[in-house]
Amino acid sequence: MSTVKSTGWTGWIVFAGVILMVSGIFSVIQGLVAVIGPNAYYVVAEGSLWLLDVAGWGWWNIVIGLLLVLTALALFAGQTWARVVAIILAILSAVGQLLLVPAQPLWSLIVIAIDVLVIFALIVHGREMRDVE
Repeated sequence: MSTVKSTGWTGWIVFAGVILMVSGIFSVIQGLVAVIGPNAYYVVAEGSLWLLDVAGWGWWNIVIGLLLVLTALALFAGQTWARVVAIILAILSAVGQLLLVPAQPLWSLIVIAIDVLVIFALIVHGREMRDVE
């Protein structure tokens, strides 16, 4: 078995874990606010009225947030499965941002760029984190 030399990309893997951790914590907080707060959210967009079930959305955010935090912790520990899950989450994040480009073009492009960097770091240099541990 060959030894993998640690490079500066190990820091990007830690960056990916921190991004997942922060995103997970924010999702849990958003979910708790939604579950504790009002039961409906109304949005008027181009003559249409959308009614969203805030409690259901809140529970979804709590579950996703907890999964993000657990994945980040496992990523810090160098777990291979965490790299796979983190890559899937980053891909889903980038695709989700494509839907928001018309509403927030600059922010969406920044998040997509960060997601691409995270995916690259995890795919190409993910083994380094496991070997550093």
